[in-house]
Amino acid sequence: MSTSRSVGDTGRRGAATDEVATPSRNTSDGFARSQGTDFFATDDLLTAEELSIRDRVRAFSDEQLIPVANDYWERGEFPRELVPRYAELAVAGGAIRNYGCPGMSSVADGLVALELARGDGSFSTFNSVHSGLAMSSIDLLGSEEQKERWLPPMARCEKLGAFALTEPDHGSDVVRLETRARRDGDCWVLNGAKRWIGNGTIADLVLVWARDEDGHVGGFVVDRTEDNQAGYHASVITGKTSNRALWQADIRLEDVRVPAENRLAGSRTFADTNRCLTKSRQTIAWEALGHAIGAYECALAYAKQREQFGRRIAGFQLVQDKLSHMVADITSMQLICLRMAQLQAEGRVGIEHASLAKLNTATGARRVCAMARDILGGNGILLDHHVARHHADMEAVYTYEGTDTVQSLIVGRAVTGMSAFI
Repeated sequence: MSTSRSVGDTGRRGAATDEVATPSRNTSDGFARSQGTDFFATDDLLTAEELSIRDRVRAFSDEQLIPVANDYWERGEFPRELVPRYAELAVAGGAIRNYGCPGMSSVADGLVALELARGDGSFSTFNSVHSGLAMSSIDLLGSEEQKERWLPPMARCEKLGAFALTEPDHGSDVVRLETRARRDGDCWVLNGAKRWIGNGTIADLVLVWARDEDGHVGGFVVDRTEDNQAGYHASVITGKTSNRALWQADIRLEDVRVPAENRLAGSRTFADTNRCLTKSRQTIAWEALGHAIGAYECALAYAKQREQFGRRIAGFQLVQDKLSHMVADITSMQLICLRMAQLQAEGRVGIEHASLAKLNTATGARRVCAMARDILGGNGILLDHHVARHHADMEAVYTYEGTDTVQSLIVGRAVTGMSAFI
């Protein structure tokens, strides 16, 4: 899981002030471990295939994503030009087997999220929505016909996906969703509103969660490439200070007609929805680790070059204390993510495991990014050094897929046997 880089390659476009930004890679084990990004030699636990996938996505992040990330982030524009290059990585669909998907290991699936987030959180979230939430939900709950119909073009990124669960009045309390599905002949008619829907304005296939007339919760795939979707209204949410390069949408559904065969066959209760969320929270845990590593590496490179009071600040005790605590957090996150992926491969992960992983990594990564920003001083608020972007984007990671408080209550329910949810 090593992600160390040597100082030198800026890996950015349009930098204006300092000489330090994203360093280039150095794959020496000794060097990597001395930098703290693989302190406990977790790379030794990875297979050759997992390392190959990790390195392929790492190269994409270093060479194509990081150099343009700041510009797109500042403009609040999604880098659609990178989607075909992302498709060439052949990672969409992650651990899904067959249907044109890569069928990689759970560990490799997590490493993809890590490396993309280390590059840019907005693009990593695009991946987690399309590949994680949308495609995984179809794989978990779809019929064989539905998988054959939708997953192959999604794996090729010919059709992009979105996952529409959150509503304007129901964030953490999503079980109370108000969007309704009414049967009308051979169609379901959807009415309601959704908010914070990643890819909601660009997706071809939008998985909308709604409650039917019998009170059952179902996932309905709205195919926006069809001509009968006039009632689907999506607008980009503006004014964000986090994940600015990811287009998230406010969606209004007004008598949107969905063919009956577009309801996911295995979706009947909110427990089915939770199966999808359990998988996605694992991905978010890896994302948080990626943000922490990205911020740490940039802060370390900066500290080793920045001089104050006649010496490089990496030699100051207070800076080393911060770096040491950052390494401790990163190592803890690596180990919990790796073990979680192993349990996932064995079919032993429950929602409480995913929640504990997300609780641990989101809290730890938020702390690491804050310390990295502090090490950079005033330069820590400049996009030039990338830390500011990681620092801001971690606020979104800390919140989405269930806030820190929600995750803690899920874990608390598991260890006490009593629910604190109202």
